[in-house]
Amino acid sequence: MEAIQKLELMDKILREMEDLKNSEAAVVQKIAKMDIDNMTLSDKELDDKLIDVHTEAANLVDHITEVQIEFEMKRNRFEIEYHPTTPKSEGK
Repeated sequence: MEAIQKLELMDKILREMEDLKNSEAAVVQKIAKMDIDNMTLSDKELDDKLIDVHTEAANLVDHITEVQIEFEMKRNRFEIEYHPTTPKSEGK
């Protein structure tokens, strides 16, 4: 695989990670809204379970962010090391 192709693929993966992180953040927001609705309902069992689900979803967002940052640093090191001469393709 040519360096420019590898760099483009790495960029695609980073965009997909960002999309995944945004999707998971939306899940966290939906859980928070259910938690607010449950304040009116006062279902203790649901409250306990929503806390667990919210914590796990928030932790997943954090984990995705960590992976994304590490991979972006790897991508940047690769770009510096291999200096692809072809300009990055737009819209990929």
